[in-house]
Amino acid sequence: MTAMAEKTAIVTGAGTGIGKSVATTLLQAGWNTVFCGRRKKLLEEAIAEAGKTSAKALAVSCDISKADEVDDMFETVVEAFGRVDLLFNNAGMGYKSTLIDEIPVEVWNDVVGVNLTGSFLCARAAFGVMRRQKPMGGRIINNGSVSAYAPRPGSAPYTATKHAITGLTKTLALDGRPYDIACG
Repeated sequence: MTAMAEKTAIVTGAGTGIGKSVATTLLQAGWNTVFCGRRKKLLEEAIAEAGKTSAKALAVSCDISKADEVDDMFETVVEAFGRVDLLFNNAGMGYKSTLIDEIPVEVWNDVVGVNLTGSFLCARAAFGVMRRQKPMGGRIINNGSVSAYAPRPGSAPYTATKHAITGLTKTLALDGRPYDIACG
């Protein structure tokens, strides 16, 4: 039986919650796992909590709403592990329930920056690596929300971004087919 080649995953928002759980599970299952988030201390703590498999983990502090930081992160990952097989676009933010005329424009920009632009930038970088690596291909998972189908009152920025994530995901699923890149 041939040994399975090492797989590499990047999980955004990996310092807490769903991201931390997914990153920890991947790491413990033998994947090279990149814990990505804004707070490096939380990422390092999450890796330490994962146990003996931490030698296969990398904590990368990154503001995914900034293209240069995302590009630097993907360059670091490829240097460290040689490829990217899975991107879990999980980082996200919301805002308290507020009527649209009372939502500060800065809040709108922050939510769109993380939830939509950040997912786009990470998917863009992952797609480029996955399309060019040998063997080609990979998987992109965009963490959506029920808000894309059943919005809550007072959630305009969050809901708008989650609707957009659905469209981004469907487009990537189509564009990725010739390159063995699946997106869901």
